Order: sequence, then C-alpha cells, then structure tokens
Amino acid sequence: MSKTDWRRIRALKDEDIVIDDQHPELAVRNAINAVVRVGLKPVPPKSSISLRIDRDVLDWFKAQGSGYQTRMNLVLRAYRDAAAGGKR
Repeated sequence: MSKTDWRRIRALKDEDIVIDDQHPELAVRNAINAVVRVGLKPVPPKSSISLRIDRDVLDWFKAQGSGYQTRMNLVLRAYRDAAAGGKR
C-alpha cells in the first residue's frame, strides 16, 4: 500500500515543485517506465494486430530504443485506465 500523501501532492502548484540536480524533471521515457500495473494480476496474453500509426509517432517510439512496442502498449493502457477513472 502506498504511503504517498496524495492529498498534499494534488494540492501542489507548479511553483511549489523544485527542479534541481538531485530532483530533475522527469523525462518522458522515464515516465513511461514508471507506469505500473495496480496489484500483481497476471499479465493478459497479447494479441498480434495490424495497426496504422502516424510515421512520426512510430519513429519517436522507436527512437527511444528497444522495447518500443511494449512502451506503446503501456501508454495505451495508461490512457485506458485514466479514461476509466482508474477503474478496471
């Protein structure tokens, strides 16, 4: 169980957040890696599909290094979870 004081975090304003060498701004690639599943439920099997993606979007994901398909899946999962209000 998280011990994070989410009420305090949500109340923070941008000017309250200190960015320095010890606490740098989170890079997008690190934010993607920080997405975690709630609980330890087994990962559902993946399906192979054909999907049309804008070239610039695909190029950006590929430029982040190996595992770009996994990162794309994590971003889509995070979007789904956020759209559902965190409910699954």
